[in-house]
Amino acid sequence: MICLNVKNERTIFYLRLIYLLAAVVTIVLGLASRKYSLLLPEFVAQYAGDLLWAMMIYFGFCFLFVRKSIRTALLLSFLFSFGIEFSQLYQEEWINQIRNTTLGALILGKGFLTIDLLRYTGGIIVATVIDKVITYLSSSTESLNS
Repeated sequence: MICLNVKNERTIFYLRLIYLLAAVVTIVLGLASRKYSLLLPEFVAQYAGDLLWAMMIYFGFCFLFVRKSIRTALLLSFLFSFGIEFSQLYQEEWINQIRNTTLGALILGKGFLTIDLLRYTGGIIVATVIDKVITYLSSSTESLNS
């Protein structure tokens, strides 16, 4: 998983596939954390959804901008996540109707919470660390195969 300047089209394809898979797995985990929240420890139930949502945003930007740097994915993830959270300060009827749908609530949230900014930060950092570890492991494997 490298969000770096990659030229090889086959490598680009596989990276996009990995990022897509990471995003889908993250979505499944996030939905499960909501559905089974009563079975999880309270701390996990409270924080997992937002943390996983931010991870999914990071992997999504890596998927879209696979040829760009990790820094680009980081910046876009923070801007998008924080932008969505601050948009929750806007409370007009038309957007609240969208937020009252399941999909609207999952994407736009319902109300501004400062703690969500910390949860998003944690999720983006975790996703970045995962990205860097896998980047390191894949570059080590590639150098052994050369």
